[in-house]
Amino acid sequence: MAATEVLNDEHFFEGVEKLLEIWFTTTHENYKSADLRRIPRSKLESLMKVVRCEIISYVKNDQIDAYVLSESSMFVSKRRFILKTCGTTTPLLCLEPLLLLAEQYAGFTEVEDLYYSRKNFKRPDLQVIPHQHFDQEVALLDTLFPDGAAYCLGAVNKDCWFLYTLNPLPKRLPSLPNPEEPDQTLEIMMTDLDPEIMSIFTKEECLNATEATKKAGIDKIIPNMIIDDFLFNPCGYSMNGVTKNGCYMTIHITPEPDFSYVSFETNIPSSSYKEIISNVLETFNPGKFTVTVFSNQLSPIKDTSRELLFLEQLGDWQRRDVQQCSIKNYDLVYAFFCRFPS
Repeated sequence: MAATEVLNDEHFFEGVEKLLEIWFTTTHENYKSADLRRIPRSKLESLMKVVRCEIISYVKNDQIDAYVLSESSMFVSKRRFILKTCGTTTPLLCLEPLLLLAEQYAGFTEVEDLYYSRKNFKRPDLQVIPHQHFDQEVALLDTLFPDGAAYCLGAVNKDCWFLYTLNPLPKRLPSLPNPEEPDQTLEIMMTDLDPEIMSIFTKEECLNATEATKKAGIDKIIPNMIIDDFLFNPCGYSMNGVTKNGCYMTIHITPEPDFSYVSFETNIPSSSYKEIISNVLETFNPGKFTVTVFSNQLSPIKDTSRELLFLEQLGDWQRRDVQQCSIKNYDLVYAFFCRFPS
């Protein structure tokens, strides 16, 4: 968050994140003992150098290790790896070494599921290969995953969201049965944010991250989270929150008025995500936002995630776009909202 891009003395930082989520499995008999958290910290630090960021702090419990990075966050649990990075980071370049580490230290031999997603960049010209264009990213992913598929949801000439994921091979050899687990993810990507609220996330306004978290009301969005937060100098903010049962919440804020951006993400189960979305909107007051909801068949929000399909207005925001699709193990709903009148 503290990094700066300079072009002709113009300050710019790309808040839009690249989000990589991988679920691992194995055909070996060591499935029960396989665990991504066995990858040594030093190896994770080397991995982040490839990505062009570093680990700042972390919290952990029996279910999940949550790392705040210099550019966003990383979450490591038994068989799921999540890497979310902003700025000019290069997360896809860590894929090959990560697959080797997962086999060498964690005991995982296969990728069961993979999701790479991001909103369209504000300044794609400042990105580093292979992230200058989605076609570049897809080309790299295709070399590693022959059964991959790329999608774009939303208006390609305006605000849109890219996704790369795996399609099941017709005759794939079955791996050892994984314990089926409910899973869901809500992500909200916000732009054109309230300057007064954004000023909280500067060293001029707050002395430290704890003060910013409480002043903004971030600790109240989803209560009872163990929070690890960081306020960058001179501005910018990141936080991870974890629960005892391994659920997470993460927020990243680029507060500068010319390119303000906030992302919110959680996998906490809920009978309705409408309340959480409303809490987030009340906290940050964006002009526009994109929301995505993933849910598998066992998720408690499987049916209620569809409420986005019928939610034409949410407070001061009017829905401009909505799409639904089914991919491998998940249903996905995408929606885009603008403050009314836009």
